[in-house]
Amino acid sequence: MARVVVVGAGVGGLCAAVRLGAAGHTVTVLEAAAEVGGKLGSYARDGFRFDTGPSLLTWPEVFADTFAAAGAALAEFVELAPVHPAFRYRFGDGTWLEVPNAPPRQVADALGDQLGGRAAADWLAFSAHAARVWQAVRGPFLSGPLNGPLDLVRYSRRLRDLAAIAPWRTLHGTGQRFLRDPRLRVLLDRYATYCGSDPRRAPAALAVVPWLEQSHGVWYVRGGLRRLADALTGLIEHQGGRVRTGAEVTAVRLDGGRAVGVTLAGGPPVAADVVVCNTDATALYTRLLPPAVAAGPLRRLRRATPSLSGLTLLLALRGRTPGLIHHTVLFPRDYDDEFDSIFAASPRPVPDPAVYVTNPDDPTVRPSAADEAWFVLVNAPRHDPGAGVDWNTPGLASSYADAVLTTLARRGLDVRDRVRWRVVRTPADLATTGAPGGSIYGTSSNGLRAAFLRPANRTPVPGLFLVGGSTHPGGGLPLVAQSARIVAGLVGPA
Repeated sequence: MARVVVVGAGVGGLCAAVRLGAAGHTVTVLEAAAEVGGKLGSYARDGFRFDTGPSLLTWPEVFADTFAAAGAALAEFVELAPVHPAFRYRFGDGTWLEVPNAPPRQVADALGDQLGGRAAADWLAFSAHAARVWQAVRGPFLSGPLNGPLDLVRYSRRLRDLAAIAPWRTLHGTGQRFLRDPRLRVLLDRYATYCGSDPRRAPAALAVVPWLEQSHGVWYVRGGLRRLADALTGLIEHQGGRVRTGAEVTAVRLDGGRAVGVTLAGGPPVAADVVVCNTDATALYTRLLPPAVAAGPLRRLRRATPSLSGLTLLLALRGRTPGLIHHTVLFPRDYDDEFDSIFAASPRPVPDPAVYVTNPDDPTVRPSAADEAWFVLVNAPRHDPGAGVDWNTPGLASSYADAVLTTLARRGLDVRDRVRWRVVRTPADLATTGAPGGSIYGTSSNGLRAAFLRPANRTPVPGLFLVGGSTHPGGGLPLVAQSARIVAGLVGPA
């Protein structure tokens, strides 16, 4: 039995703690904030309640497996509700598209009915390709550690597996290859933002993301996705583990080159045989380890492109919007400009961004049936006062929020006269949660070698491991839970 300290109570840290507790280890989770959840946060005021992180859950089997590892059932802790329809899109030419929460063939039929032409046949061909990619990556690549390009070759046991993954092709290139309707190519490009990346530079393997949504469903947690973090915390404590909030870790303690615990701000050190860091990888290597130890990983991190960030509006609205569904995406005419603006050498707030609107049909998130609680997101460059955008510039957040509301109005959702109050959160605010510059996913997946520049789950320090969206296999709730599974396998049973 090992003493395990998990630094950070984000979803990755909580999932790792559950699995390590189930393996017989003694687990203590240390969280600097007053609440658990990390980016899976919430905000409540005047009877309105908002998820401030992910708005949907895909591939729920990963979480069911996490709970099952501890002898529990996910359904005993949270209620998952399918979201129907899955998404509604408005494209730059003014056309609308509704995507059902259904398997790929039914989705293809819906696309054909609404867009005509070859949309249905093209989406079926794309989905068949995405299914082949999934079969190639789902086992060893998404369930095991990745330490370099040779691992990809080793995991791709057959030449056709490597051809399916196509590490030399981008997601945007895949859209051009399979989808003749430019609106479908825009729709596919959007999935690069799931890992904070530019679709023109992100890997073609991201084609599995829409396929996963359509094959495994799109789900919402009743009461808000924040309840998932609460459920994981309860499971840890039920196993005999301990979750401490308000416990800021200032250093990983080393002895003989091995991790032996952590140092706390204003408290005694905590000894451990194993330390699992659910902090951003850059934060681990710049703040928690000695420079000599962190030098190698930091060199690799500096060769990678930081992920995009986001600006969010929490809108407490009076009145209801006829026909508005859970998740609506409003695209601009020039989607490429969004990525040009964010990933440019001199980035800028996107002049005409895609706007994501989440409006859960959940009576627990609003004070009455005559109100709505909207979470609005636009992609944004990270907070970088020295070389990019300083989101703390007086007036910038408020004026840009006004511009987003104007953009919503121009695209058919004018709520400016219905706003009771709003809360604006910028990349600078995200940066205060431990994400450097507010980069939501740590590093992006931009570039052919991006997957190998992402820090490994096993650090160069014996006994020290990384879990979460900034490490392998990447960001997003399902992959974060997978990183916890990988780390638990590396640590092994008690």
